[in-house]
Amino acid sequence: MPYPQRPTLTQFLIDERKRFPEAGGDFNSVILNIALVCRRISHAIACGALAGINGSADSTNVQGEEQKKLDVLSNDLFIEGNKWGGQLAGMVSEELDEPYRIPKPYSRGAYLLLFDPLDGSSNIDVNVAVGSIFSVLRTPDSRRPTRAEDYLQPGVQQVAAGYAIYGPSTMLVLTVGNGVHAFTLCPQVGEFMLTHPNLKIPEDTCEYAINTSNSRFWEDPVRRYVDECIAGKTGERGKDFNMRWIASLVAEAHRILMRGGVFLYPRDNKQPQRNGRLRLLYEANPIAFIMEQAGGRASTGRQPVLEVTPTAIHERIGLIFGSKNEVERIEDFHKHPLQIDSPNPLFHERSLFTESPNMQ
Repeated sequence: MPYPQRPTLTQFLIDERKRFPEAGGDFNSVILNIALVCRRISHAIACGALAGINGSADSTNVQGEEQKKLDVLSNDLFIEGNKWGGQLAGMVSEELDEPYRIPKPYSRGAYLLLFDPLDGSSNIDVNVAVGSIFSVLRTPDSRRPTRAEDYLQPGVQQVAAGYAIYGPSTMLVLTVGNGVHAFTLCPQVGEFMLTHPNLKIPEDTCEYAINTSNSRFWEDPVRRYVDECIAGKTGERGKDFNMRWIASLVAEAHRILMRGGVFLYPRDNKQPQRNGRLRLLYEANPIAFIMEQAGGRASTGRQPVLEVTPTAIHERIGLIFGSKNEVERIEDFHKHPLQIDSPNPLFHERSLFTESPNMQ
């Protein structure tokens, strides 16, 4: 059965470039190089155990997290696939301690690439969807080697962001500041084809995603929101909610982009010295840019993610994103906490789950 005729990623980028007659072709080359890397990662993941590339690499990254073999391979593919073209001044990766400087004899360009080469890699061995996340910034000065502070730009300054999701089909989701568009990799011709133009996130939802194993560490506004969702029709919201948790930021973002929902990986008290779990520059910022371009909202709970000024290349942050009205409700709970003496009765010491003194 022949597929409908659809624009390729290249055709889409050429059309977008018409909005900027003065632009050269470097920006398009950056995106196309990323897309090529994502195609190669997709192929590696599809081979999986057949190629002997599943499992641990017996090493850890700068975050102290165990690296999978595919983490290392994906990072190498991103570096090798983007260093040579002359469009980039440098790169930052989750898997590298320091920023990567473009080596000689390659020339430096006007853009910075920040990426998580393989998000959700703990899911690889159980064949659950994973992905790659990327952000593109302009370099402050391409005439000199990059410094760490060159990357410390608020998310609002991104010129592009996106992710690839490696699932039943491989898709590339992209924003260049003019909406959000999704491209599906055609296995017959090896091209990303535009299949989901101008994606929009519904403003309301009945679905939320959060790791409830951390509930004992949640701050009160987050607990209040989740309690409302759990109460369902019998509670203040008057409607039932479903909960989802995939443990892959890309997969969570993709589900929300396609059908709505809200995702919470908030700051909590598990590690009080941290402002959150997810990395600001190459996880939170690109996902936030995508969400807001699709009509959703992304927040720390206390301020919009895209307005946060970074202080370190591997800085962590709390992240809440998705359907606009739900995120704004969570923000309001942070701004106006309840003034009560006891927590929600469902989790109170004298709750359904503990024995009442009157029953003794």
